[in-house]
Amino acid sequence: MFKKLAGGLLAGVAIGVMSISAAMAGELTVYTAIEAEDLKKYADAFNADHPDIKINWVRDSTGVVTAKLLAEKNNPQADVVWGLAATSLLLLKSEGMLEAYAPKGVESLDPKFVDKSTPPTWTGMDAWVASVCFNTVEGGKLGLTAPTSWKDLTKAEYKGHVIMPNPNSSGTGFLDVSSWLQMFGEKDGWAFMDGLHANIAAYTHSGSKPCKMAAAGEIPIGVSFAFRGAKSKAAGAPIEIIVPEEGVGWDMEATAIVAGTDNLDDAKTLADWTVTKKANEMYNSGYAVVAYPGVAKPVEHFPANLLEKMIDNDFEFAANNRKAILDEWQKRYDSKSEPKG
Repeated sequence: MFKKLAGGLLAGVAIGVMSISAAMAGELTVYTAIEAEDLKKYADAFNADHPDIKINWVRDSTGVVTAKLLAEKNNPQADVVWGLAATSLLLLKSEGMLEAYAPKGVESLDPKFVDKSTPPTWTGMDAWVASVCFNTVEGGKLGLTAPTSWKDLTKAEYKGHVIMPNPNSSGTGFLDVSSWLQMFGEKDGWAFMDGLHANIAAYTHSGSKPCKMAAAGEIPIGVSFAFRGAKSKAAGAPIEIIVPEEGVGWDMEATAIVAGTDNLDDAKTLADWTVTKKANEMYNSGYAVVAYPGVAKPVEHFPANLLEKMIDNDFEFAANNRKAILDEWQKRYDSKSEPKG
């Protein structure tokens, strides 16, 4: 009898402890545009240091995540945004949707990767830079010469041989379009895109897909980002990574806490972790440029002149004019977008 009673008490204590532990364990809903194959790696790395906080991912392309966050402005569903374009976060900031917070250790980051407000509303993780992936084998079969500039892509020889991301879906596509408007001016920028559109085979809903397709020989030319090209070339793809002579657009992935979260302490814990050296070493596995100085290792096949060709990107211009730019692009060019899903 005593043994049964003792056993029952012990079982009750154990259940009670488990209940308390479950209650103490945190959960965060994290919105992201990180590449799908990286989600587990990010969560595992964070949970190695904070096993008590579970991450529930909501992942989609940059454009879709941005639109979802804006639609939920008055009833936020996300606690944290981890891995979304800084231009999108600037837009959310202007709508008063981000919690101002300086993560512990933020002073160690390159200042270019930190929101200028005090305290900041977002912190950068890494940067991705536009480039053109050219399949030399497929290009050779078609008698194509490798382009050296953006404007080369409007030449008649490339008709039907170019793929690029849809800027409404892809952060890479948006940085392309916003950078062309900055480099060429509004009138000439849209005129350039009119000429480019004539040669486009399709607009994808992923920034990496055009380079992946070029690497696989499905299309000779993919407008994408440089690190994707370097990875494909390192894997043996017969591609040349071209840095257009006019300059290249770029954006950064960043992290922010959503204002009004009911899980602020856990959200701050995640934000603190995202600016650590360990986190930046993880980012470096997918991006050649990261926020923490001295962390990035040289990337095989990364174009030597790429960083010097990065334009002086006006993030405020891109954020403030995002809707107008995307609406105009949609009206002019969406007819060639691939089906979603």
